[in-house]
Amino acid sequence: MNVAPAVQQAAWSAIQALQGLSGIVAVVVASADGFDIASAVTRNVDAARVAAMASSISAIGTVVAQEGGLSRCRQITVGTADGFVHVSTVSRHDGEFVLNVIADTGAVLAQVVYSAAEQVRALEAA
Repeated sequence: MNVAPAVQQAAWSAIQALQGLSGIVAVVVASADGFDIASAVTRNVDAARVAAMASSISAIGTVVAQEGGLSRCRQITVGTADGFVHVSTVSRHDGEFVLNVIADTGAVLAQVVYSAAEQVRALEAA
């Protein structure tokens, strides 16, 4: 997928910032249609598959929010016994993107949510 250089650079900056947190397993920035734009993984994670699934999760969140009469879905967190997945939507004038963070039990959810929100703002402004 062809994205603006500023978006690509912001995506890599987001990945670097989020990887600085404890317990991060993978960070994937994807297009809304599920293509991996930039990613970094520390385990056996298929970034292309994560990109596709994260965009689907984001789309489901959007539909559920609409059904509930709520505004745009901004983030979804999936908790597991050994970590969590945090998916954030990025709305730009040139398209929608998804920031996906996979973390193990070494991560602090509040730190990931806060840092992801900062990176979403940076991606939206790029």
